[in-house]
Amino acid sequence: MRNLLTALTLSLIAVTAAADYTAHAKTPLLLEKLRDNYGFSDPELNTVSAALKDAQTLPKLIQSEVQNKEVTLLPNWDAYAPIHVNARNIANGLQYLNDNRQWFARAEAEYGVPPTVVAAILGVETKYGTYTGKYRVLDALTTQGFDHPTRSPFFFSELTQFFVFCRDSGRNAADFLGSYAGAMGNAQFMPSNYRALAVDYDGDGEKNLWSAPDAIGSIANYLVHYDAKRSFRRGEPLIVPAQLSRTTVDIPSNGRVATQTVGVLRAAGVESAAMLPATTPAGLIELRRGAAMEYWLGLNNFYAIQTYNPRVFYAMAVAQLANALADAQATAAAADASAPTARHAQ
Repeated sequence: MRNLLTALTLSLIAVTAAADYTAHAKTPLLLEKLRDNYGFSDPELNTVSAALKDAQTLPKLIQSEVQNKEVTLLPNWDAYAPIHVNARNIANGLQYLNDNRQWFARAEAEYGVPPTVVAAILGVETKYGTYTGKYRVLDALTTQGFDHPTRSPFFFSELTQFFVFCRDSGRNAADFLGSYAGAMGNAQFMPSNYRALAVDYDGDGEKNLWSAPDAIGSIANYLVHYDAKRSFRRGEPLIVPAQLSRTTVDIPSNGRVATQTVGVLRAAGVESAAMLPATTPAGLIELRRGAAMEYWLGLNNFYAIQTYNPRVFYAMAVAQLANALADAQATAAAADASAPTARHAQ
């Protein structure tokens, strides 16, 4: 399958010119959905057609989607982790937490999501809003929605939602820049999630995910409300270290939901480093570290993170960056607490 995807991708790379998507076979279906499901008027449909005529074909975006780092660096956790969990990202995250502490505090009070978890998502997604993407969302979603060899239905749906978003916000489709997949803003929401889960946290009348307050509130809202079965739970950790008490265990690992409990895992030979009730939902996470394997228990909130991005490497990077930010906060607080004593001693 991977060879097929590579061949299809390479065959598309040669086509890098403007494309009049109004002539594409899927365009009538898009216009029909917008008219019948979202009440687009004829002038509004004409605006969509004009945007499709202006859209650029960028096949390299399909290559980027197929060959993203969460896939190409598997199974090497040691190669992937430093991209996000590093000294610079921790230091910048600590500053971002301090600069936006009122919004983080409000989000934690309202949604129960710790500031370090929200900040870690922002750190992994856009380095705290410093890089939100350079491609027109219009080009990314038309290219992926019409031409992706395997995921066209998903991106076609997001393209539909994007045009609804543009209509409802009164903005031109060509105005928005985002990722190669069409994700937008500091929080990198796809259009459907932008419409459903973004919040106007600073009360300026606009849900603007390029602003820190709205991004912070929207991420917390997303983690609680995207999937009721994996809703983020106040006061619970994301991961805990684990080890095997026997050579092998017959337990599936690296899934997208907590399919086991701590008690079942313990009986199978997976020991948690923390004392947890036997009925606690959990899943086994395996990370290859060179020739050895590292084990963790993923708890409910780890799988809540996977609703944001289903890949284990992504969720683990968020979890470990969040833990690193919490440690950095504790160290900074301890240093502040000791500072008056040190000055007095001088």
